[in-house]
Amino acid sequence: MLDKNAKIYVAGHHGLVGSAIWNNLKARGYNNLIGRTHRELDLTDQVAVKKFFDEEKPDAVVLAAAFVGGIMANSLYRADFIMQNMKIQCNVISNAYSHGVKKLLFLGSTCIYPKNAPQPMKEDALLTSPLEYTNEEYAIAKIAGLKMCESYNLQYGTNYIAVMPTNLYGPNDNFHLENSHVMPAIMRKVYLSKLIHDENWDAIKVDMDKRPVEGVTGSNTKEEILNVLAKYGIENNKVTLWGTGSPLREFLWSEDMADASVHVLLNVDFKDIIGIEKYSSVFYGAKADGAVDRNNSEGRGGAIPSLGEIRNCHINVGTGKELTIRQLSELVVKAVGFEGEVFFDSSKPDGTPRKLIDVEKLHRLGWTHKVEIEDGVKKLFDWYKQSLEK
Repeated sequence: MLDKNAKIYVAGHHGLVGSAIWNNLKARGYNNLIGRTHRELDLTDQVAVKKFFDEEKPDAVVLAAAFVGGIMANSLYRADFIMQNMKIQCNVISNAYSHGVKKLLFLGSTCIYPKNAPQPMKEDALLTSPLEYTNEEYAIAKIAGLKMCESYNLQYGTNYIAVMPTNLYGPNDNFHLENSHVMPAIMRKVYLSKLIHDENWDAIKVDMDKRPVEGVTGSNTKEEILNVLAKYGIENNKVTLWGTGSPLREFLWSEDMADASVHVLLNVDFKDIIGIEKYSSVFYGAKADGAVDRNNSEGRGGAIPSLGEIRNCHINVGTGKELTIRQLSELVVKAVGFEGEVFFDSSKPDGTPRKLIDVEKLHRLGWTHKVEIEDGVKKLFDWYKQSLEK
């Protein structure tokens, strides 16, 4: 357990999960928190990251920063998705080690699993068959990140834990149509379609000013606004979504994810995941008095035959429940009060057909979700409307 005065660096503290983790830590009495915006600290800049760690010397790190987006963004910016994420991870994890960080929590994604992995996906499904092509680069970067944590633990005796959340949604979600994830994208499309039908141009202008679409804001003409929205399937009482609507997805409320993350950060160690006896006594090396010498691994490397093969030490974080994209759209329609029609364009890609994770390991480590999807969709729409008033 980290001391309440421990200095904790939350990378990505303004993001969907990072902001929720920050608030969760605060609520638990951890007030010595450090955060930097992208403008203040570019995590892809190796020199800048080292300087930050030199000056701040955090006791613990939560790596929630990432270069993210949906199917369209992943398809358009493949090089960015692998390179930007690899740079962020390498810079933060290597500096955490060189600066003696006691605990690190790395946030990945369940897109690390193969496209046709057996469902629900257990942690040991990793690297058993090909990935989904549309998000392959992001997935490879996240696999590298969890392997970095695992490998540092095995070589240096560090305590870095990787958690793999399912699809997340919640306060501070990304509603920009060019690169948003599926739920906020559907929600904003349905909302704008309703406003067009209601001829509520004041509300449309507020929405477009808050989150411009391809540079088009509320100050553009009606025709320009309607044209750019039509490109994203948003018309008068009609919304067109990508794919068939048949893929199954699991969703987790971001504040639940934050609670799970903080639970793992404070209560779960690497030894708890792979077996306390063999890790403590064989890897760390027990001293004559029974104490554990964490420096005993220096220079030994990861080849410790008595431990056998240690892999898949990451933890799935989700609900263990799923619904189709079509069912999700119906929940959004209900929350928004939309009376128009939602169509699915089957000429566009669906992505992975099914993505349900096995959460047995997480439950065994003492945490289960609280917010169900029906309530979560309503909560997200309430947050979205409030965000337009700020």
